[in-house]
Amino acid sequence: MTVSSGKERRARTLERLGGESFDLLVVGAGIVGSRVAYEAARNGLRVALVDAGDFGGATSSASSKLIHGGLRYLRLLQLGLVREALAERRALLTRVAPHLVRRQPFLLPFYRGGPWHPVTVGAGLLLYAGLAGFGQGPVRMLGPGRARASAPLLRQDGLRAAGLFEDAQTDDARLCLATVTAAAEAGAAVLNHAAVTAFHHARSALRAAAVHSLEGAEVTVACRAVVNAAGPWVDQVRRLDEPDASPLVRLSKGIHLTLPGEEELRTALIIPVDRTRVSFAIPWQGLLLLGTTDTAYEGDPGRVEATAEDVGTVLGEAGLALPAAMLQPGRVRFRFAGLRALPTGEGETAQASREHRIAVSRTGLVSVAGGKLTTHRLIAVDALRRLPPAVLGRGRSIRPDDTPLPGAGTPVFPPDGAGADPELRAHLARIYGARAGAVLAYAEREPGALERIHPQGPDVLAQAAYAIDEEWAGTVEDLARRRTTLSLRGLGGEEVRARLQALLVSKGADLPQPS
Repeated sequence: MTVSSGKERRARTLERLGGESFDLLVVGAGIVGSRVAYEAARNGLRVALVDAGDFGGATSSASSKLIHGGLRYLRLLQLGLVREALAERRALLTRVAPHLVRRQPFLLPFYRGGPWHPVTVGAGLLLYAGLAGFGQGPVRMLGPGRARASAPLLRQDGLRAAGLFEDAQTDDARLCLATVTAAAEAGAAVLNHAAVTAFHHARSALRAAAVHSLEGAEVTVACRAVVNAAGPWVDQVRRLDEPDASPLVRLSKGIHLTLPGEEELRTALIIPVDRTRVSFAIPWQGLLLLGTTDTAYEGDPGRVEATAEDVGTVLGEAGLALPAAMLQPGRVRFRFAGLRALPTGEGETAQASREHRIAVSRTGLVSVAGGKLTTHRLIAVDALRRLPPAVLGRGRSIRPDDTPLPGAGTPVFPPDGAGADPELRAHLARIYGARAGAVLAYAEREPGALERIHPQGPDVLAQAAYAIDEEWAGTVEDLARRRTTLSLRGLGGEEVRARLQALLVSKGADLPQPS
């Protein structure tokens, strides 16, 4: 059922946060924090979930958009990580989020003088398939001719062979948003653009948090336990609890680019860069997604950006397997940067473990960081298991829930399609799954709802209206970057932003610009 949008709904949520006593407060609503909130709520806990920015607004919408076992981790001998990731890939593909996680064939080319040897990788692909249980898509080695037939744009000179296998891709922002929605539907109080600014203790234990919302409201959230899933900000939140807390993580920057070109590249490429790093070229939503980098980052997490040097690095690495003509800087439509939270230690970030880390403070704050998008359900459950038995319930066994996320299933459209053409219906189905019909229903009550927000993109005004009414969108960035594909297509210019801002204002949902 639709609830009223905008400031009124936020005010009610803030009233609930300040007026109820919660079993668990989750700080950080990326993919892990959102899953923590959902798993806790479905197990009967009273849950609050807050994020200083938007839901999935940082790392969880800045990934390579892959659900995969991590072929390169075999070279690092992280077999356990690969095995559990492949099991999670199967669960997300077939049960949890089949509307947002889809199979994707990959080609791994080998060139003369390259860092990986075909024979070694061929054996690795067989091991990869075995860890997945076989039967999970084709796994074979191809000669140069068959490799070029599979990916006609593949650079031919020096090509020795290529490995063909299958993984999966996702819309990372939408996967996070679906998880937040599931948590809310399970009873959690959820609020974006609401930062935790202080913790309050009683008898040396965490018992409340001060929350400051973007519009200036302040509430004190009473709780029995706190999970800190703030991603790149995990140590900053830890220091609100223990000012002298030593760092739990170090940060690594990864950037991605989008270019036109899915029509030209149907099979994704995994491109060996050196003995430990790879780069990706992935067809995604009508675009070509390139990345990623892996460099140490020590600045403000809120100011991470993709520099011109980063862009040159990604284009250069893609050029190891793709023609230079399609990799000109002028063809880049959008660039985005994200931060990985990696275990503290020495050495290059590319060689650091991708295992997650959990720390429990003297006051009971459970902090979780790191890990892979693919294994977010396992990470969330591991964090919940660190809660005090009095909060979680003695003897309760927490396991990842395979219940399909909101939107899983076949969309049901009005018989006449509400005037939408097949291309638009397919676009909505890809983003909203079974709930695409609810978006299309805006055409019946809002004039111009099926008008494209930008003539060169598939997103329509109904999506923005739905995002405001049902998906907590309160800023132009929420709408353009994570509720639609506008920014990723390079269509988030001033005219579009003004149009989205006007819609936010008309619905009483506009929040102040973040500082």
